[in-house]
Amino acid sequence: MPRGRLRVYLGAAPGVGKTYAMLGEGRRARERGRDVVVGLVETHGRARTAELLDGMEIVPRRTLVHRGATFTELDVDAVIARAPKTALIDELAHTNVPGSRNAKRWQDIEEILDAGIDVVTTVNIQHLESVNDVVEQITGVPQRETVPDEVVRRADQIELVDMSPEALRRRMAHGNVYAPEKVNAALSNYFRVGNLTALRELALLWVAGKVDEQLDRYRAAHGIEGTWEARERVVVALTGGPEGDTLVRRAARIADRSKGADLLAVHVTRSDGLTGGDPAILARQRTLVESMGGTYHQVVGDDVPRALLDFARGVNATQLVLGASRRGRFAQILSRGVGVETTALSGPIDVHMITHAEARQGRTRPERSRAALTRRRRLIGWAVAVLGMPLMTAALSPFRDVLSLPSEILLFLCLVVGVALVGGTWPAFTAAVGGSLLLNWFFTPPIGQLTIADPENLLALVVFVLVAAAVSTIVDLAARRTREAAQARADAEVLSTLAGHVLRGEAALPSLLGRLRETFGLASVTLLERVGEPSPDDRAEPEAWRILASSGGTPCTHPGAADTDVVIDERLVLAARGRLLDASDRRVLEAFAAEAAVALRQERLQEEAEQTKPLAEADKMRTALLAAVSHDLRTPLAAAKAAVESLRSSDVAWSAEDHDELLATADESLVRLGRLVDNLLDMSRLQAGALGLSLQAMGLDEVVPRAIDDLGPLRDQVQDDISTELPEIVADPALLERVLVNLMTNAVRYSPPGEKVLLTASRLGAHVEVRVIDRGPGIPAEAVERVFVPFQRLGDRDNHTGVGLGLALSRGLTEAMGGALTLEETPGGGLTMIVSMPISSRATTHGSCSPCQR
Repeated sequence: MPRGRLRVYLGAAPGVGKTYAMLGEGRRARERGRDVVVGLVETHGRARTAELLDGMEIVPRRTLVHRGATFTELDVDAVIARAPKTALIDELAHTNVPGSRNAKRWQDIEEILDAGIDVVTTVNIQHLESVNDVVEQITGVPQRETVPDEVVRRADQIELVDMSPEALRRRMAHGNVYAPEKVNAALSNYFRVGNLTALRELALLWVAGKVDEQLDRYRAAHGIEGTWEARERVVVALTGGPEGDTLVRRAARIADRSKGADLLAVHVTRSDGLTGGDPAILARQRTLVESMGGTYHQVVGDDVPRALLDFARGVNATQLVLGASRRGRFAQILSRGVGVETTALSGPIDVHMITHAEARQGRTRPERSRAALTRRRRLIGWAVAVLGMPLMTAALSPFRDVLSLPSEILLFLCLVVGVALVGGTWPAFTAAVGGSLLLNWFFTPPIGQLTIADPENLLALVVFVLVAAAVSTIVDLAARRTREAAQARADAEVLSTLAGHVLRGEAALPSLLGRLRETFGLASVTLLERVGEPSPDDRAEPEAWRILASSGGTPCTHPGAADTDVVIDERLVLAARGRLLDASDRRVLEAFAAEAAVALRQERLQEEAEQTKPLAEADKMRTALLAAVSHDLRTPLAAAKAAVESLRSSDVAWSAEDHDELLATADESLVRLGRLVDNLLDMSRLQAGALGLSLQAMGLDEVVPRAIDDLGPLRDQVQDDISTELPEIVADPALLERVLVNLMTNAVRYSPPGEKVLLTASRLGAHVEVRVIDRGPGIPAEAVERVFVPFQRLGDRDNHTGVGLGLALSRGLTEAMGGALTLEETPGGGLTMIVSMPISSRATTHGSCSPCQR
């Protein structure tokens, strides 16, 4: 019986419409005459979803009792016994009640598929095993129900049910997803715009990967080797030469012009494991590629053009970037070269030949390898060659009449092979020539003469020399390659250690230089920086160099005092003392030097950032204070002055009611003025780092009632919905009260008549979030970044288009206590201010701090 087909509706979050889409498909298939049943569907009380079940055949669920409670689950046996063409089964990642046949619903579905029944199901991206930890990190909510990615990847069809975060939040605000009493809590926690945006991106990327797999399988199944330009991919070929930087940058520009195409760099390594390029240069170019958003790859192949094209076709590349040949004109006459050969075989892949400064300057020759064999082995080889051949001749002379010339040649050949194995090429070649002469004189007619009567004997001697030379060459080459491979492996291990050093974040210069000194057994390693402008004789003046970092014994004070130095750029030099390093070791040394320069640059950038941060904060604060004095202080002062002047005026006889109203206006303006002065003083203390803090473990129920009481007549416009089950937080009670009063006052001021400001709180990870929610006009999207400019409304003439006073102070006080103040749009209109404070560990702290001191 053929296995059934699986179709999965994948969503980014609950409520996007997966079940609705599944039921809609089922109804359409049923109208076309297909036998469709509902195996299990959860409507979650959603009326429009429940309407789609009308008229559908529903397989009864199985009832289970667990710990005294009754549950219903999918009845696998009933679905298989009914044997429909298609079964609709909701929530693929669901965990069955203990006592069920299978632990997971996806295992139930596997049984139904094995019975030949097609299944349509639903799942959210957060339930896929591979992204489960990422979702928890983003949302702060662990997902205990998961399904292996492979189960979903095996589906015959995967359809993404997509919805923008704003649209989903509107659906929730209208009560189309959860019950009204759960909406505010859901919007404040899991269903934030940021969370939904991240989940949506995860879903889109996962489905895009699935689409790529399907395309690759289709092309492989149909034997399609040509490139399909469904997506632009630019591959740049790197040789390990200095021209690679130019090629990478040019390829990145080509990718950018191709509407954000993928950038891939590839280096072809010979099959003997040797790269053929400079490892230090390749390491630097790999960093350059990754900094531009590309990926680095290494493939093995002795035929470079075919290896490049195989890789390009394998990744479905559309463009290939190569450097112009570095070989001379004579070499290009003898061989077409990699560029020409690749272009001829590229087919539909566009090949870009990029010129560079190194073009036609000759290929960089690798340094000559040191002797493949030790001196002792070479001496033994010469001794065997010089003494072995006469001894072999003396031993075989008595048997001249018994042995034939081919047998004698084979015995001499065995001796030559032995010499090659011991001493290498030249001793073996000498033995081969000497052996041929001895065979000619003593064993080839006419005996005692260097002439050969029989042409076959001449052929045998020539073959003997050629075979002996070939064998000795191969043996020497194998020994040489063994030594090179061992050196390459050692270099790779060192570079791997360096990469691990970087990945673990150990970028401190002393640590890096210490590892370099230990790797090569050096006495000291020093990073030097040129002082002043470079000049031709700087290297001879120790005082022109400054030691930035050093490891080991006495550091080098200038490059001339080092045994080996590596010039990083015009100002930086890495100096090593202790022993001279070989050219192959120098490549690894250059990789360390490049990483040291990066570590130095990171340290200096961090120092500059720390130095400029207080200056930027101070400048921002000065601007804020001037704005406050020029605008916010003037308004209440003018109102109080006008009221007092009116009361003192003798031209008008004020009634008792008017008199009280003017006094109330003056009093309200002076209270407002006093609050502004307090705010300005607190802002000044924040700037100076002199704000007194008394951080302690406290519950929200200790400060929220006092903050609401401080609102005075406005307290009736605030609705408190703070749970008493929340954990304690670490805060200064007085300052947190000031923050909440500022935010609630601002929210009440801009809320429409009859709409109360809602004050809620919930736990999110290691923080408790207090949310002040209003239904006012909100703020323009383009003004979000300017909301927290100190003491500034968004529009001086129209105070109802933005946020009022105190937001800058509220954020400063919140951050001084170790918390954060953010905002988001209230679904359905309005603004939500979020105060996030750390959960207490019952430790009480007292002290003085400021945002720039933490």
